[in-house]
Amino acid sequence: MGAVGEPSVTRLPYWPDNRQDYAALRELPWPVWLDSGFPESGGGRYDIIAADPYLTLTSKDGVSTLCPAGEPPREQPVGALSVLRQVLGEPVAAMQDLPFCGGAIGFLGYDLARSMGELPPREGLADWPDMAVGLYDWAMVIDHARRRSYFVRQGRDPRNDNGWQSALRRLLAVSTAPQQAPEVGGELPESGMSPAAYASGFERIGHYIHEGDCYQVNFAQRFRAEVAHDAWALYQRMRQENPAPFGALLEYPFGEVLSSSPEQFLSLRNGRAQTRPIKGTRPRGDTAEQDLALRAQLLSSEKDRAENVMIVDLLRNDLGKVCVPGSIEVP
Repeated sequence: MGAVGEPSVTRLPYWPDNRQDYAALRELPWPVWLDSGFPESGGGRYDIIAADPYLTLTSKDGVSTLCPAGEPPREQPVGALSVLRQVLGEPVAAMQDLPFCGGAIGFLGYDLARSMGELPPREGLADWPDMAVGLYDWAMVIDHARRRSYFVRQGRDPRNDNGWQSALRRLLAVSTAPQQAPEVGGELPESGMSPAAYASGFERIGHYIHEGDCYQVNFAQRFRAEVAHDAWALYQRMRQENPAPFGALLEYPFGEVLSSSPEQFLSLRNGRAQTRPIKGTRPRGDTAEQDLALRAQLLSSEKDRAENVMIVDLLRNDLGKVCVPGSIEVP
């Protein structure tokens, strides 16, 4: 094991399309791409690509497992979020005013709240953890607004320098050319819930609302489909068909996460938390005039406005649990 190094920033060639950069690192352990969908999404600025974390943390049914690279895993007796705070250590200063200079990237599943005793247990995905996070010492950060790309290294990886130097060489060797997303074949998605079960669920929700147990429910269902290609091909096709400013591809040994979201759930920067919920949609029109008419229809919709007010009030209440009292504003 080598000594911990010094933070560093290296300029890389800028490419508007960063698929080749991610492809150059995919064979490394735990590759991740936080994708702005640039330029088609219309709202993203930064892309973050990383791989080969020096430590991974997973949690399943309240049991946290810590696995430093090259060492056997060990279970932790405390909760996953507490372990994550411990292994992250003290924050480091931002480099080049970039949003990420090494640190934790991963996912926190809905079932993580159940392990904290806030919700009753339920059967989830058998082979999936409730949380999976990698601690990444280096990353490629692309700033599309400035048309610049950087290779940042935090210097906390206790391993020798071969890993990050090899990754940097891979990225310096990348040359991109316009590419089409691959065609992706497969079966049509099938719901895991019958129409009768779906109707029964709605009936139970109505009862909960009537009794005052809740006033909003996200009633979701799981769809399954067999596809003929891997997650990388599917993600490329997905981001072409539905570019979004909050996209992500996380490839883990136990499975892959593909995200395409237009909605910012939560951001925290310089001590200021922000959430930007979205409620209500309309299809796009064939002309600019039709778009304006549909937009006006959405703005004047009593139902959609009520839903938006409801979710804003819910999130304002949630932020009120952790933010300075009296500091929350709704513009």
